[in-house]
Amino acid sequence: MTGREILHKMKVKAGFGSSTSNTGKGKTKMYGKRISHGYHLVKGQTFHAMEDYVVAQFKHARDSELGLFAIFDGHLGHDVPDYLQSHLFDTILKQQPNFLTDTDGAIRKAYEITDSMILNKANKLGKGGSTAVTAILIDGLKLVVANVGDSRAVLCKDGLAKQLSVDHEPNKERKCIEMKGGFVSNLPGDVPRVDGQLAVARAFGDRSLKVHLSSVPDVKDVIIDDKTEFLVLASDGLWKVMSNQEVVDAIRDIEEPQVAAKHLTEEALKRKSKDDISCIVVKFQ
Repeated sequence: MTGREILHKMKVKAGFGSSTSNTGKGKTKMYGKRISHGYHLVKGQTFHAMEDYVVAQFKHARDSELGLFAIFDGHLGHDVPDYLQSHLFDTILKQQPNFLTDTDGAIRKAYEITDSMILNKANKLGKGGSTAVTAILIDGLKLVVANVGDSRAVLCKDGLAKQLSVDHEPNKERKCIEMKGGFVSNLPGDVPRVDGQLAVARAFGDRSLKVHLSSVPDVKDVIIDDKTEFLVLASDGLWKVMSNQEVVDAIRDIEEPQVAAKHLTEEALKRKSKDDISCIVVKFQ
């Protein structure tokens, strides 16, 4: 067995998914709640390698039990999302001593530190970048979601979809981009792009665009109560073809989260999504 194969097996066991591991699941109990997760990834109809990576795992840290979930959707290469998969949560948990007392601030600082590290390693990681949506479940009671870009987090509560993340579209942040000296293109037949290149206004990496591009995340906290049913994290390959409520309605009656995640990716393919599609479903019941 090669070193790469050994590393791949270790990542799968730890709850990491990539282009070579397209499905997985796990479960735990937190404060009497049965919590389970499943994920599924499908490569899009593109000529480049799979650029989506996921994290889905439970772990003990600082006297708390945590659920760590993330989707990293890369562009112009897979090195940046691969780096995020291996480093972002470690930066949050190990380098931020105030994580439990100021979770939002710790996450924002960790995003800043991680982006700086990626930019400093541009010679090795390349000129590409990645969007990110992360969700940290603390003791089964509090959920903290952060994101840059257009990967999305949606919560199902009492059958209704609630978006927890913010889609960072260039048109929405045009003023900020222009104040930094950049511009947003709006060519016929194309989506708005920062400096005519990137279709999101916030991302990790992208050294050539960073002067006009933000990596500051939006962060939102929610309490997990008895009416909270499940959480869906997914890359834009899903959201381009399904609304938040359509996603919730499609899997509400599917008990197994891994089956639910796979069902969503298959439905996105039926609806002619051509992008990479990655999806995590976390069930709280």
